[in-house]
Amino acid sequence: MSSKRMATYYWMTIPAVLLFFLFLTLPAIQGIFYSFTNWNGFGKEYDFVGFRNYVSLFTDNVVGEAYWFTIKYAVVVTIFINIFSLLIAVGLNSRIRFRNFFRGVYFLPNILSVLIVGYIFNYLFSNVFTVWGQTLGINWLSTNILGNESLAWIGIVIVAVWQGIALNTILYLAGLQTISHDLYEASSLDGAGKWREFWSITFPLIAPFFTINMVLAMKNALMVFDQIVALTNGGPGRATQSISFLIYTGGFEGGEFAYQSANSVIYFIVIAVISILQIRFLQRREMDM
Repeated sequence: MSSKRMATYYWMTIPAVLLFFLFLTLPAIQGIFYSFTNWNGFGKEYDFVGFRNYVSLFTDNVVGEAYWFTIKYAVVVTIFINIFSLLIAVGLNSRIRFRNFFRGVYFLPNILSVLIVGYIFNYLFSNVFTVWGQTLGINWLSTNILGNESLAWIGIVIVAVWQGIALNTILYLAGLQTISHDLYEASSLDGAGKWREFWSITFPLIAPFFTINMVLAMKNALMVFDQIVALTNGGPGRATQSISFLIYTGGFEGGEFAYQSANSVIYFIVIAVISILQIRFLQRREMDM
């Protein structure tokens, strides 16, 4: 390869690497550094405290509650997103009228801002669904679930699933279109039903897409932030306070920059471990199918 062509590749990659380092890698390194200090995020003075912040995290009830909420929320959201998106993808992959129109409609939520969607649903939960409940005499629908400590997280799950289905549906559709119709024709000649076709042909062949969707959905759910801000702001009380929301509010508003930096390091490790375990387990299942 000529030096002129190599220079083109360098001009394409080096700026991207520098920007990535400047805006992602460097702040991450700074965060790790400050996690071993007592810096409040505002002043210029700080002292090194070693692993004190990390030790304190494991005895902090507020942090523990945030982890419990986030993991509970992430598991539920991941399951429902993949169930609904797979069902929708199978339907959109069939020979129905206006198929391309419906594909565009189902992808629409993915291009909308998470904050805008959250504020819209906040209004619906507060001013629309409650009126419907009162009109129809449905007690559980007559009150705003976002104001209920026990039910507020369900409202956030509904919004996250509604918006998260869009991307996963497209990925499942991409996987379904790689399956040859000859396989279905052969199975129909053997007398296999639709349910049998799904578990014996469809699902095994889209297993790699299932792995990708599970990992992406779990990662996005674990990092939930915008929905919390738009819907509940962490309330009522601390009932819907996620780890990301706690790190932001504690670090930038509560003077706990170093402490929450340590929390973010721990949380990065948690997300990485969960993602790696997911990939290994699901890829092992791919080979068993």
